Amino acid sequence: MGIKMRQSFIAQLEELNNKVIKMGSILELSTNEMIDALDTIDVEKAKKIIARDDEIDLLEQQIERECINILAQQQPLATDLRKITSIMKIITDIERIADQCADISEYIIKLSNMPKTKAPADLGNMIEAMKKMVIDTIDSFVEADIEKASAVMEADDAVDKYFDNICKELSDVMQKDPSVVPQSICYLMVIKYLERMADHATNIAEWITFIVTGDLILG
Repeated sequence: MGIKMRQSFIAQLEELNNKVIKMGSILELSTNEMIDALDTIDVEKAKKIIARDDEIDLLEQQIERECINILAQQQPLATDLRKITSIMKIITDIERIADQCADISEYIIKLSNMPKTKAPADLGNMIEAMKKMVIDTIDSFVEADIEKASAVMEADDAVDKYFDNICKELSDVMQKDPSVVPQSICYLMVIKYLERMADHATNIAEWITFIVTGDLILG
């Protein structure tokens, strides 16, 4: 590859990187707003999150097309090839997390039409753990920080534990008071999506580690 071609290729990679960071920043906004909307059962905010999902979808499609074009038109080095193929995986997981923000928002709207009930005891802890994973994942991509990526992978166990605790609590609540079954089912769906968000954050952290080190540690 000539010097000019290499410079053009580096510029394309930089543009690709910036678009992934933009996608991550939109995801971070949706995640934060979803958490606020769930805390207050804010229907209008939930609707905005659902509408914003299209923006994430469009960015994913644009980045995917650019990755394919680079692979088809250029002759990337092994390290560049690793980054491009990993980005294609990362943007899929970012898009899925955004989908799950929208899915939770749908259940926020459903909860708004039901009598108010007490949220599960560990819901706040689960949300905070998941939120930190998502934010740290985005930061680890921006900074190419494999220590932060490793911390994200380790944090997934805590989210899984909160998920199990909340499932047990909701099961007990529904047995004691059948009148709150509809709300409890909504919260069960919410925590299912929160757990999936954490799983996708873990996937991204694994691909970031692959970009930086070349070690594929998919679990």
